[in-house]
Amino acid sequence: MKKYSAELISFGLLVCGIGLSWGNVAWFQAEIVRFVWYLVAFIPVGFPVLKEAVECLREKVYFNEFMLMSLAAIGAFYIGEYPEGVAVMLFYSIGEKFQDSAVSRARSNIRALLDVRPEQATVIRDGQEKIEKPEQVRVGEIIEIKVGERVPLDGIMLGDVAAFNTAALTGESVPRNIRTGEDVLAGMIVTDRVVRVKVTKPYDQSALARILEMVQNASERKAPAELFIRKFARIYTPVVTGLAVLIVLVPWIVSWVQPDFSFVLNDWLYRALVFLVISCPCALVVSIPLGYFGGIGAASRQGILFKGGNYLDAITKINTVVFDKTGTLTKGVFEVQQVHVREGFTEEEVVRTIASVESRSNHPIAKAVGQYAKSRQISIRRDVEVSELAGYGLMTLVDGQEVLVGNTRLLEKYGISFPSELTGVPETLVVCAVNGEYVGHLLLADTVKEDAKEAVAALKKLNIDNIQILSGDKQTIVSKLAGYLGVDEAYGDLLPEDKVAHVEALKSDPGRRVAFVGDGINDAPVLALSDVGVAMGGLGSDAAIEIADVVLQTDQPGRLAMAIRIGKETRRIIWQNITLAFGVKLIVLVLGAGGLATMWEAVFADVGVALLAILNAIRIQKRAR
Repeated sequence: MKKYSAELISFGLLVCGIGLSWGNVAWFQAEIVRFVWYLVAFIPVGFPVLKEAVECLREKVYFNEFMLMSLAAIGAFYIGEYPEGVAVMLFYSIGEKFQDSAVSRARSNIRALLDVRPEQATVIRDGQEKIEKPEQVRVGEIIEIKVGERVPLDGIMLGDVAAFNTAALTGESVPRNIRTGEDVLAGMIVTDRVVRVKVTKPYDQSALARILEMVQNASERKAPAELFIRKFARIYTPVVTGLAVLIVLVPWIVSWVQPDFSFVLNDWLYRALVFLVISCPCALVVSIPLGYFGGIGAASRQGILFKGGNYLDAITKINTVVFDKTGTLTKGVFEVQQVHVREGFTEEEVVRTIASVESRSNHPIAKAVGQYAKSRQISIRRDVEVSELAGYGLMTLVDGQEVLVGNTRLLEKYGISFPSELTGVPETLVVCAVNGEYVGHLLLADTVKEDAKEAVAALKKLNIDNIQILSGDKQTIVSKLAGYLGVDEAYGDLLPEDKVAHVEALKSDPGRRVAFVGDGINDAPVLALSDVGVAMGGLGSDAAIEIADVVLQTDQPGRLAMAIRIGKETRRIIWQNITLAFGVKLIVLVLGAGGLATMWEAVFADVGVALLAILNAIRIQKRAR
């Protein structure tokens, strides 16, 4: 309540003064007593506004809300309407402080992100633990994070697998397992064991620092509606001020032309003052930027980072969505999907043989096979010496038996027969032959993300039917994925320049608004070309944050539909505010000019509508939860 102490004092004196007037208390009927009483009530709320108005005059800024409120209050005191003069400043002051509170609430998500940056880090130097500020830790040093502590700097995992709470960065409540060599990001919380991390980026270049900078700067990129209102206010305010002057001037001139016309200065001046108060554009100037900032804050809480209100606005107009495949709709890593064995052999035998031969290779396929064997708890041999046959596979001797592991061309090279249907399989195959006989194969493929199918369905529910996939992978693989997801158009075997040409062709239709969703690195040219560029996995990618207009932190394509919904909800609420402000003000302006509205109605038309608009804008925060 301390924040509103000045308003409470003014409100108390105003109510008491009105009560004394209605009660016809004798000592309060003297004009000088009433003037002094209401002047004392006016000073706590009016003086700060008058001070701002004077400062604006010094800077040669003549038309703004401070000037309008000051003229209205001083005018009300001049004609003896003291309660109205106090009420104008009182409710304007309350509205300003309420606005400040609303903006603070809209920024609360960003402040929460700021709070997750630890103030100290445990560095391992010369085998000893030392406490340092994160800014003083150098790249290449090793830091230790205990259970429950937040990671202070970006780095790579040195120990075995550990679980991390990533909610502060991605909004996801489910802990994420991070293994040796994988990225660990500042702001994550270790949940199950003490871990050590090798620092890869300085404090001010961490993913979290870049995300914070991006969101904090987002308010500087204005949406079209916001830019329009600002320009409109600069024209609107002097125009209505001039109209207020004419409300007094025109009747005065008429009284000179027609002597029978009765001109009472105070009556017309009161109408002009009512007109001034009503005309203040606070509801528009305050609620619209607050609405966009609220939308950006609501989205960031869901792991969706907009680089500005203009992109929040642009995403609502998207009618065509183009996805990259690898890393966007799929996880971008090989995994064993199926195991096929010849009769007389077991899956465990074939997996053990292939994994043992592949154990010496660093190829992604070999790693995927090894990981699969480990997940099935199949032990493998580490003493196998292999010979590499470039472009075909590997050959070795295991217990005196010749073993071949590779692609189907390897078996063809050695004249070994295998099922003919394998030649038409689009996915990656690892076939195995022992002593010149085919024994089985593994089928590996890039794993589709869990929410990829739901993402496509959610976009279709938003009436976005033109959904396409562009990929450098084989056309057969891309077509198979598209069929599974329910996407009608899919194009494979594309180079980066082919993707650019495809999106340019789409944009040649004036009615299309194209969003491209990619990883932000290989697809950088297309992200920059599209109407809205959306990057996946922005937490670990500098290019994603720099090039894309929107970053989906969670790596979930399903967040795109949520981003569009938040954009549409923001836009809808903002236009509600514009309609409300213009509608109420227009009605009360006409009534005020005609002498049918008092200063009290004017206060509602200004401060009351502004408060309603602010409350409406705050709803964006709740709708996004």
